[in-house]
Amino acid sequence: MLANGLALLAAALNASASVLQRRAGREAPDRDAFSLRLLFDLLVRPVWLVGIGAVLLGFLVQATALALGDVAVVQPLLVAELPFTLLLAAVVFHTPIHRREWTAIGMMAVGLAAFILTLAPTGGGPAMAPLAAWLVGVGLALAVAGVLVVVGHRARGPRRAALLGIATGVGFGLTAVLVAGVGAAYRHGLLGVATAWQTWAVVVIGPLSFFLLQNALQAGSLVASQPGMTLANPLVAVTWGLTIFSQHARGGWWLAGTVLGTALIGAGTVVLARSPLLHQDRNDRGPTSRVSG
Repeated sequence: MLANGLALLAAALNASASVLQRRAGREAPDRDAFSLRLLFDLLVRPVWLVGIGAVLLGFLVQATALALGDVAVVQPLLVAELPFTLLLAAVVFHTPIHRREWTAIGMMAVGLAAFILTLAPTGGGPAMAPLAAWLVGVGLALAVAGVLVVVGHRARGPRRAALLGIATGVGFGLTAVLVAGVGAAYRHGLLGVATAWQTWAVVVIGPLSFFLLQNALQAGSLVASQPGMTLANPLVAVTWGLTIFSQHARGGWWLAGTVLGTALIGAGTVVLARSPLLHQDRNDRGPTSRVSG
C-alpha cells in the first residue's frame, strides 16, 4: 500500500512538472526538432527550472515506490498524472472542469482500480531476472524507441508528435524497470548500487527520455502526443514484469477485469488529452507562444 501511495504522489509531482514545463515550452522560441538550443532557451526560464525540480523529486519518489512494490503495479498508477495535470491546469488557468472531463477522470480512476485489482501480479522480480533476459529486453525496447524516433523525426505535425510521444513513453517505461533493478541492487548496499549496470543505464537512458519528452511536447498538440506517452509507459512496465521479471498475473475471469480496466484508462486518456484545459489558445499565452501542448 505504501508503494501505491508513493506512486500516486509521484504522479502528482510529475503533473506539476508537466504543467510548468508546458508553460515554459510554449513561451520558448520555435526551434528545429532535436535542437540542443531548445534546452538552452528553457534553462533561462525560472518556471522551467521549478518544473525540473518537481521532475527530480517525482523521480526520487517513484524510485522509492519501485523499490518497495512491483513495477507492473507502480508504473500503471503513474497514469494518474494526466488527471492530476488537468486538475492543476484548471487551478492555474482558473478554468472550470466540465462534465465530460469529470466523466473521463472517473473512467480513468475506475479503470486503474480495476486494472490493479484484477492483474495482481505475484512472484518474480528484478533480482530473479537473468542477465541475458535483461539485455534482450533492453535491446528490444531501445530498438522500438529508435525506430519511432527515426520515423517521427522525418514526419511532420500530429504524426511526429504521436510517434515521439510513444517513443517517450517507451523510454520512461524502460527507465522505470531499470530503476527497479537498481532498487534490487540496493540489498548489497550503496556499493551494490554503484556497481550495478542498471544504475549507469538509468544515467544514460533517463536524460535521453527526458530530451525526447521536450521534443514531443514541442512537436505538436497534446491530443497527438499525450495518449501514446501515457499508455506506452505502463505497457512497457507491465510487459516487462510479466516476462523478464517472471511475475504471474491472475487468469480466468480476472482477465476480463484487466481488459476492461485497460479500455477505460485508454478511453479516459484520449478524452482528457482533448480537454481545452490542456490547450490554452494563443491569445492567452501571448504572441510568442505556440498552440502545441
